[in-house]
Amino acid sequence: MTTRELQDKILELKKKNDFCVLAHAYQGQEICDIADFVGDSYGLSVNATKTSAKNIVMAGVRFMAETAKLLNPDKNVYLANSMAGCPMADQIDKETVEKLKEENPGYTAVCYINTTSDTKRAVDVVVTSSSAVKIIKNIKNDKILFIPDCNLGRWVEKECPEKKFVFFKGGCPTHMRITEEEVKACKAAHPDAEFLVHPEALPPVSAMADYVGSTTGIMKYAKESPKKEFIIGTEQSIVEHLQYECPDKKFYLVSKGLVCHNMKVTTLMDVYNAISGSGELITLPPETMLEAKKPIDEMISLGG
Repeated sequence: MTTRELQDKILELKKKNDFCVLAHAYQGQEICDIADFVGDSYGLSVNATKTSAKNIVMAGVRFMAETAKLLNPDKNVYLANSMAGCPMADQIDKETVEKLKEENPGYTAVCYINTTSDTKRAVDVVVTSSSAVKIIKNIKNDKILFIPDCNLGRWVEKECPEKKFVFFKGGCPTHMRITEEEVKACKAAHPDAEFLVHPEALPPVSAMADYVGSTTGIMKYAKESPKKEFIIGTEQSIVEHLQYECPDKKFYLVSKGLVCHNMKVTTLMDVYNAISGSGELITLPPETMLEAKKPIDEMISLGG
């Protein structure tokens, strides 16, 4: 079976079995082409509430599928590949958050969406890389406990100097692989290119960028910019998508280490199998459904 034939079968089955496919932008082009919504964590969270389909397949990682379930308690949510986790989400748990809150009384606990649903039960509000600055500026409290990604947190801190931050020392293993030496070498090889980077990168790397922003922010910037060459500092799939959408522009991956192996375990056949009924059905305890949804609702409220 060819890729096109498999895609056609998926499109047919989606209608027959009443499925909506949500695909994170780090998925390959062959998956994004058959998805109903493609975007970053925030966009998928919001769009998960808009579908009328009774079944949802998440072509992403586990915390994204859990978030979709929290926002759609009456729908069946499936994770396309059960192995697709998130190393950052595994770096912190509910008990650690509760301890940090005890050590920092009076702070609003803000967690990155890249966390488990159980961890979210212990925080006040959830943020994503695209919404963090806006949401934190809208929080009335000027004391912020930011978890788990301290690199994203440091970038937000620069954008919100009126706030006082405490951080947990977590981070994204993929984005943290980018080195200053790689950026310098890439800039030397492509002197006319702008450097666009995700805020999960180390602060010295982000400081070298022409633009720092979320996955969708990077893509929007590159598509709208009059510039013709860009060095991309996020997962390699974004280079692929931009090459399709902007064939008149050049895109260079800053580091060959920018591969999210958890995202890459999901295949087009995994999506087909999930729509056929063999994906992992996401189930969460009632107390988790109730408590973890509150900070997500707060994210949507404060993020607009």
